Amino acid sequence: MTVHFIGAGPGAADLITVRGRDRVAACPVCLYAGSLVAPEILSWCPEGARIVDTAPLDLDAIMAEIADAHARGQDVARLHSGDLSIWSALAEQTRRLDALGIPYTVTPGVPSFAAAAAVLRRELTVPGLAQSLVLTRTSGRASPMPERETLAAFAATGATLALHLSIHVIDAVAAELAPFYGPDCPAAVVFRATWPDERVLTGPLASLPERVKAEKIERTALILVGPALDPADFRESALYAPDYDRRFRPQGAVNAPGDAA
Repeated sequence: MTVHFIGAGPGAADLITVRGRDRVAACPVCLYAGSLVAPEILSWCPEGARIVDTAPLDLDAIMAEIADAHARGQDVARLHSGDLSIWSALAEQTRRLDALGIPYTVTPGVPSFAAAAAVLRRELTVPGLAQSLVLTRTSGRASPMPERETLAAFAATGATLALHLSIHVIDAVAAELAPFYGPDCPAAVVFRATWPDERVLTGPLASLPERVKAEKIERTALILVGPALDPADFRESALYAPDYDRRFRPQGAVNAPGDAA
């Protein structure tokens, strides 16, 4: 028996990996994260599967479901939204599984920041503008931020910021970031990226709080801030420059105009 932790992706069912889909289809037990997982994914469970919404369950109850499946020798598909590497509660579940001696695997998923960038049709690391991406959040009831992980500290780098779980305090976010990025810095809010009710707001950082309130966006939205979001003027990277020598395109092997092939 194995517990298969699966990143179900940001919303659209077809953004789950092939491996994730196949594991869902092979497991007689599926534990999924409520409204954050597309219902279509649950239709891939085998006939007669036990399907449990974990939204109303605490960790003890979730582990009881897994222990029960373990006693019956049944594999479990444990579906989380997005990717399991960030804010998934994976660590606390696997720590308990390690203590119980229950094996598990981890299948990655498309993270929400990548889905939001795709919706915006933007690269988040643009030459000369930003070469780093910071994934962060503001403090919440479930998990306070470590003392040194402040928005100001991250903003001082000038990196592209992707703020999760923070739309409810967007006024404070904009006020804290403006001294570093400026009120006119390109920014975006992407609500439920890749879901049918997806909404996108783009514009200067200072304009977003009022627009978010007007749209009544209160949860399940990502905030992106940084000059890479509106890269009107930037230099191209050297990677594809004609005179850039690299392993798979050495300059000595390139024929000059008029040379025989």
